[in-house]
Amino acid sequence: MFRITRRAAPLAFAAVLALATTTAAQAQVTFHRGNDSDPETLDAHKTSTVSEAHLLRDLSEGLVIHHINGTVVPGVAESWTISPDGKTYTFKLRPNAKWSNGDAVKASDFVFSLRRMVNPETGAKYANILYPILNAEKINKSDGGAKLADLGVTAIDDRTLEIKLERSTPYFLELLTHQTGLPVHPASVEKFGSDFVKPENWVSNGAYVLKEFVPNSHIKLEKNKAFHDAANVKIDTVIYYPSPDLAAAARRFQAGELHMTTDIPADQIKQLREKLGDQVKIAPYLGTYFLIINSSKKPFDDVRVRQALSMVLDREFIADEIWGGTMLPAYGVIPPNIGNYGTAAEADFKNASPLDREEKAKQLLKDAGFGPGTPLKIQLRYNTTDNNRRTVIAIAEQWKALGVETSFINTDGKTHFAFLRDGGDFDIARYGWIGDFSDPQNFLFLFLSDNKGFNSGKYNNPTFDGLLAKAADEIDLTKRAAILREADAILAAEVPWIPVMFYSSKNLVSPKLVGFQQNLRGALPTRFMSLKP
Repeated sequence: MFRITRRAAPLAFAAVLALATTTAAQAQVTFHRGNDSDPETLDAHKTSTVSEAHLLRDLSEGLVIHHINGTVVPGVAESWTISPDGKTYTFKLRPNAKWSNGDAVKASDFVFSLRRMVNPETGAKYANILYPILNAEKINKSDGGAKLADLGVTAIDDRTLEIKLERSTPYFLELLTHQTGLPVHPASVEKFGSDFVKPENWVSNGAYVLKEFVPNSHIKLEKNKAFHDAANVKIDTVIYYPSPDLAAAARRFQAGELHMTTDIPADQIKQLREKLGDQVKIAPYLGTYFLIINSSKKPFDDVRVRQALSMVLDREFIADEIWGGTMLPAYGVIPPNIGNYGTAAEADFKNASPLDREEKAKQLLKDAGFGPGTPLKIQLRYNTTDNNRRTVIAIAEQWKALGVETSFINTDGKTHFAFLRDGGDFDIARYGWIGDFSDPQNFLFLFLSDNKGFNSGKYNNPTFDGLLAKAADEIDLTKRAAILREADAILAAEVPWIPVMFYSSKNLVSPKLVGFQQNLRGALPTRFMSLKP
């Protein structure tokens, strides 16, 4: 019989403890996710990029959310009713919805958060997303016609939230899946101010809490044990890695260092498909790849210049050769498969031959005063990724046929998009817009003259503005779509931005990752996925 002596007992206990610790560590499931770039901020009311949206879907939960299959499902709200006129939504909150510090999530938290979002002092670039809410636009524009207390959001009691709209808005529920509708923890904002987003101050109502944020390295999230659906959250830790170098991200994926990437180097699509098979995932995506033209400065205020630059682009070559057939040529602003619309407007030169288009473009530039001896010079800004670099080089080569001389400025994504949002001066800039909700308004509103957050090219057309205002007041969806098509046709003719391609979502996905589903919105919350051992 084996006997444990007094001296041996502590050693045996230490061994058991070490084994228990090792087993517990092995039981922890960690998901390594690539992300487009570092977020500019994690303050939901100041974010605007896709990389930030990925993080916030894990960290926060709105009244409703996007399931990983792309459908709108209950979030903090377990149910809701809509008035017969479509202008009043009443949400019933879950009784077990909690913040990560144990506080109950209350209707008043959403009142606080939605008021903060539209408060002009917050400086939210995305505040106009919430303009369907009663008095939101008046408050945000600070015209003195409304105060924060007039916002059409009321806490009837702790679990009942009422939202009144200016008018019936068919896409309102899907709109609430956007980060503009996410709650922030009122006490934390009031105590820490802008520092409430720091890991040591973070209080979350989502599936995960923020633990580490090391710029240019990683962002670490850990499971929120207070989350109402924590029992069904299978992944304990999520580590996001900023991955603008897509080739490096693909190498890390193949080495097993990443379970998923958010993009794929287009020049490696064929090779990766041959090597990785169905680990390469490509699907339709509700987004458009643009070149924003600064139409507020000469010579880009001349519609002939804008038309020529758009007309000469060989979109099919760019989509097929540069992007490996993973994108679709775009001759209009609004992507296919969008809801509440139908046929979108397209450029009238779409079906013309490349030679005819080039000759017409040369004539347009000549009429605008450019030609041999007086070349049009363009500075083209873009955010640095392999795909973007190869795309803008191809575009510059195609413009060269018109005698255009192109120079480049490239920065990281965070810097690039902040520069555009903050009104920086430029000639032409690369841009991508992924739909926040499936409705043409979400693309057309980018061109409103008073949309200072996103109309970076300062396009100003009162007729266009009037059509969008008219559409907002139209309840009949068929009539509304017809009005929006009129506005869409103006953009096709005046080319304030050049639509180049319609996006697809492109992911490398490990066979260990279970539950992954691509969808039009690109919504991939970690809580709906799991990892095999």
